[in-house]
Amino acid sequence: MIAQVIVDVAAKQTDRVFEYHVPASLEVSIGDRVVVPFGRRKVQGFIVGLTDRTDYPGQLKDLLLVLDELAPLTPELVQLSSDLAQDIFAYRISILKAMLPGVMRAGYRKLLVPASERAKELLMFQGDPLEVNELKTPKDLALARQLLKNGDARIEYLVENKAKKKTVAVYSAKLPSAEYQSILDGLRANAAKQRLLLTDLLEDRASYPKKQADLEKLGLAASSLNAAVKKGWLEKQQAEVYRKPQVAKPLKNKRPLPLNDEQEQAYQAISADIARKKSETFLLEGVTGSGKTEVYLHAISKALENSRNALMLVPEISLTPQMVKQVQARFGDQVAVLHSGLSEGEKYDEWRRIRRGEARMVVGARSAVFAPIANLGLIVIDEEHEASYKQDSNPRYDARKVAIWRGKYHHCPVVLGSATPALGTRARAQKGVYRLLTLKKRANRQPLPKVDLVDLKHVQFAGSQFDLSVKLTSAIGERLAKKEQVILLLNRRGFANFMLCRDCGFVLKCPNCDLSLTMHKDTGMMQCHYCGHAEPVPELCPNCRSRQIRFLGTGTQKVQEELAALFPQARVLRMDVDTTRRKGSYEKILDAFGNGKADILLGTQMIAKGLDFPNVTLVGVINADTGLWLPDYNASEKTFELLTQVAGRAGRAEKDGEVMIQTYNPDHYAISLAQKQDYELFYRKEMQMRHAGNYPPYFYTALISIASKNEQNAARESFKIKRRLQAQLKAPTIILGPAPAAISRVKNQYYYQILVKYKREPRLNALLHQIQDDAQEIKKYGLTVDIDSEPERIM
Repeated sequence: MIAQVIVDVAAKQTDRVFEYHVPASLEVSIGDRVVVPFGRRKVQGFIVGLTDRTDYPGQLKDLLLVLDELAPLTPELVQLSSDLAQDIFAYRISILKAMLPGVMRAGYRKLLVPASERAKELLMFQGDPLEVNELKTPKDLALARQLLKNGDARIEYLVENKAKKKTVAVYSAKLPSAEYQSILDGLRANAAKQRLLLTDLLEDRASYPKKQADLEKLGLAASSLNAAVKKGWLEKQQAEVYRKPQVAKPLKNKRPLPLNDEQEQAYQAISADIARKKSETFLLEGVTGSGKTEVYLHAISKALENSRNALMLVPEISLTPQMVKQVQARFGDQVAVLHSGLSEGEKYDEWRRIRRGEARMVVGARSAVFAPIANLGLIVIDEEHEASYKQDSNPRYDARKVAIWRGKYHHCPVVLGSATPALGTRARAQKGVYRLLTLKKRANRQPLPKVDLVDLKHVQFAGSQFDLSVKLTSAIGERLAKKEQVILLLNRRGFANFMLCRDCGFVLKCPNCDLSLTMHKDTGMMQCHYCGHAEPVPELCPNCRSRQIRFLGTGTQKVQEELAALFPQARVLRMDVDTTRRKGSYEKILDAFGNGKADILLGTQMIAKGLDFPNVTLVGVINADTGLWLPDYNASEKTFELLTQVAGRAGRAEKDGEVMIQTYNPDHYAISLAQKQDYELFYRKEMQMRHAGNYPPYFYTALISIASKNEQNAARESFKIKRRLQAQLKAPTIILGPAPAAISRVKNQYYYQILVKYKREPRLNALLHQIQDDAQEIKKYGLTVDIDSEPERIM
């Protein structure tokens, strides 16, 4: 048998199938993770095909090792990797690795192995392999080179499998009960631990084998158990256990809620496709609080009743705990969870539960779209408008498109849900490519919250800063007096956006990026949010040594300090990247707020969507303009979505809700229509703007980014690529640029961009793949070329 393998070397020359002979001693299948010889190295690879014939004239090398008991990739995922590689300008091995938990990506060790006694003496070899990367001094490196040249040593490559199972000690009863009784009868009076163990073996024999931890709870130490093993009373073995993610305070069994007429119509349409095994894509457009989640849960239940499985994606890790609680309350242990907040071990174990068919329902963030779940009957993508569904680094896949591909493969419906659908999604529903389902009323029949715009050009501010208007602080005070809760949104973390010297005008910038440093008061550091550079907050101007330095702009830390001064009795929780770095911090903050242990939840966009707290009656947006004037074609759309979503957090139960949006641009259509929560009018207005500018969804886009530490080299290469595009592409295709990126330098790399806008360009895909392949040649000169199809951001 011959295995067709994709090897773990991401390059133009290796982005193809390599053939290996399968020794008779190995059992293999498509999707297996294997170790193969590749040149002088050994590398990891994936079997993507099996055959019994080859066109290769020479002797095929033997496949060396199969790494897993069960092939980690299903035939479906192998096929998906092939199709996806054609669309997203990534090498196939990058896609295959993205489909697996991080621990299943191979580690490689380069070892220096002595081949003579002389080499062993010179290297002071003690039996452990010598890591080539640990040879640091010029003397050691020169010695290694000499030994290799003379044949006294050789280089060996080792592929490390980092994927480890978790095991625990378990103890089995080894003797008949009658013998245990006889031993117990003959025990001396002071043998208390032995008596305890023997009594348990007699009275609770049906529960054996027992884990060591369970026996320790009875008061039996490891020493007592080891002694029992030596006496032949017990047999000790290692048993595999799953590292299962803990959901803080799971909900009690939650019964399905009755659906209203709108929800019932949506559910019936989706369930009919589940029953017919029809791969239709639905857009479920429902106002905030309209009960989209309940429709999802009913449809998932329908899929499970039909002996099929389900997959549900949520955009943010902050939404996952709340969604997981609801899904687990409904479907129990059938649910597996996949998101970046889990440890590597937990992710690996949840992934294995899915692959083994032990979980029938998967909830997770973007990468969960690759979960190896078989027999899918339904795929749900909640908050489908979210940019986080598009991966912004290699491989740049769009989880929504992958979900639709999988829906077609499994002949199952895909449900895209949102209160503010992406314009492209809504346009496809308008054309009949997707089927539109609408929920126009809140499920609890409560009205949408009243939204007030606060024009910051004409208000008085409370406190010493210019962040919170008197109107907003008065509303906060009223809610605190009524023991109600408040959510405040400011989509900017840190304390101050930049440091300015009032004497010389100096602004402290990142040495690696074309950006000012942000002040973080809690750590006393100035930080770059792009490369991570940090330095202490200066007391003097680094340029002129003046003390006249000011920290301007605002962030969540400064607002938190201001709230403490204005409302000293209020309990404030802050939720941003800085407060949620530690594992489990999302759940702790949200649980504390949900249990009434805080009065105000202040945060960035991660608090804007999906959260459901009945006691929240006021939502305040501190500055609605933070994303409005970004140099991106969809800045207005993203602003409208964010404001509409966060407004929907208010008044979700019996109490009426109110929203206050502070802005310097109250007349901008994205803000004024968010006030009215009028998605339909916004959709029509924004589509006119996109049509006038030849932007999506009227045109498709491809963004080519060229980066180099030398700005001239980046510019020169970008003009070469443009000339190549111009020679082969014709009108109505539009080529914009090259131009420096909006942030022209990041991590000491200068970025130039070319944007291709096209309606139908049959030659473009092949041409971009050729540009991608040719970029391998210029990599040695420090130039990189990245291609992003349908980018979410053009910055």
